[in-house]
Amino acid sequence: MSQGRSTDRAWDALEARILQCRRCPRLVAWREEVARVKRRAYREQTYWGRPVPGFGDRRARVLVVGLAPGAHGANRTGRMFTGDSSGDFLYRALYEAGFANQPEARHRNDGLTLQDMYITAVCRCVPPKNRPTAEEIRNCLPFLVEEMRLLKPYLRVIVALGRIAFEGVLRVYRDHLGHDVPRLHFAHGAVYPLGEGWPVLVASYHPSRQNTQTGRLTREMFADIWTQVRRLLEAGET
Repeated sequence: MSQGRSTDRAWDALEARILQCRRCPRLVAWREEVARVKRRAYREQTYWGRPVPGFGDRRARVLVVGLAPGAHGANRTGRMFTGDSSGDFLYRALYEAGFANQPEARHRNDGLTLQDMYITAVCRCVPPKNRPTAEEIRNCLPFLVEEMRLLKPYLRVIVALGRIAFEGVLRVYRDHLGHDVPRLHFAHGAVYPLGEGWPVLVASYHPSRQNTQTGRLTREMFADIWTQVRRLLEAGET
């Protein structure tokens, strides 16, 4: 069996484990309740209502890590950052930066593809009020660990969307991958090289409605993040 086929099988097996996960009773109950009750605008749709796997290029040099599926976004559509305002903000920026083939993400079969990028999250199930507990994060983090291991031969840049994602990535390195990363401060636009042979970590505010509608995160600020990512990739090619 070729190495490529073996790696693809590992990705498929990981996705199967994510889809079957029922480890956190509170999150299982909430994701299924949201899928059953629905939002009025989507009452004719069948909600996903399950854990949401990562999405994108399995040989990506850029990994984007968010918090968790949105209640009526990814928990409805089954794809990360798809079907809500956060996804609208994110994918337009990725399209303009050349990482996505289209600026919109509506549903799993809308033709969206990512180039050189994989998108995932710290938690795979929607948490009540978007606030997972520390235990729920610990339960879900092994999935991120495995994704980062599979991407390791290619990975050059990690973009953490929000403080929880930022801390989750650092925890993976310290507690699971044996890399002694120093204490780092989360700040929008901060860039942290993690050492020789390791990716560069870029911090960004999360494109949540709370941030984008208040002006805490503008389109210009977000575009600057992806410009910086492109520069880091180009620098790594020289």
